[in-house]
Amino acid sequence: MRNRRAALALLASAASLALTLTACGQNGEGGSKEKPGDTKGATIGIAMPTKSSERWISDGKNVVKDLEAKGYKTKLVYGEDDPEQQVSQIENLITQGVKGLIIAAIDNKSLNSVLQQAADAGIPVISYDRLILGSKNVDYYASFDNEKVGRLQGQYIVDKLGLGKGGKGPFNIELFAGSNDDNNTRYFFDGAMSVLKPYLDSKQLVVRSGQTALNKVTTLRWDGATAQRRMDDILTSSYKSERVDAVLSPYDGISIGVLSALKSDGYGSGSKPLPVITGQDAELASVKSIIGGQQTQTVYKDLRKLAEVASTMIDDLLKDKKPQVNDVKSYDNGTKVVPAYLLQPVSVDKTNYEDVLVKGGYYTDAQLK
Repeated sequence: MRNRRAALALLASAASLALTLTACGQNGEGGSKEKPGDTKGATIGIAMPTKSSERWISDGKNVVKDLEAKGYKTKLVYGEDDPEQQVSQIENLITQGVKGLIIAAIDNKSLNSVLQQAADAGIPVISYDRLILGSKNVDYYASFDNEKVGRLQGQYIVDKLGLGKGGKGPFNIELFAGSNDDNNTRYFFDGAMSVLKPYLDSKQLVVRSGQTALNKVTTLRWDGATAQRRMDDILTSSYKSERVDAVLSPYDGISIGVLSALKSDGYGSGSKPLPVITGQDAELASVKSIIGGQQTQTVYKDLRKLAEVASTMIDDLLKDKKPQVNDVKSYDNGTKVVPAYLLQPVSVDKTNYEDVLVKGGYYTDAQLK
């Protein structure tokens, strides 16, 4: 009997010790603490702007693929160009317990409050391609050299019109820019204007509409239909007897809208050829348009590499590593300079799309038929 009592006492002591050790391994809310750098099974939230653009669908798929290859789970949401919806989606991701956020903002000034919630929960944030403004709670920025995108567009127009080789002009040009709530819009436009301004000053390039200031040429939400309406108005008011020789377009979706307006006005015939039209993102419809002799150029940005950069950044942060960056000066969001990794864009037209896009594995020949 005495031996039985001793055994029971020993069991009670062991149970008490186990409870004590378990309590020491819990936080104040009763959840178990994770080891530093332990990311097994962690979920990453990915907030993209819209499914109406081919490129953002590709971005979402690429980021998910890269993160899952690294062993993460993912939750991908699209805000459909509604800033309030995107804020709500990010709040839900935080509530669901994601361990990291990769965000391509719809409105780059609308996320301050929700990013504070992320910071309070210890969730790192990668700003994806569009710099989030006004928040200290942005850890890193993954994008392309956005000014170079604009410079490539501007230089293509200069070269195609022969302005650098003695072409005198004057040539008529109209200017389009991206959405006024996207920080990249200014970088693209400034890059292009750094190339075009000398020719505008010398009157070799003429903007007959008179619309040259950035706030006069933006296109809300990068919307092609909005661009088409504006181009229709410009043609009606400023080109009754003149011809457009070039259009600075910052994005393929805008280029398609501009092309629709031009073709409705009779451009594309033998007596009224289409102007030089730039673009960006190498979207499938625009690459086909380039091959077909309508849109003239696009700026290719390898979204596979961008997804890899962003997913590697979040992986490094969750494993207590310092992400690789190559720019620590350029991207001031109004609260802090956000360290960035910038990839290089490439100008693509009918002469090199096979080498860049097909041989590079971005598209197949069959896709471009």
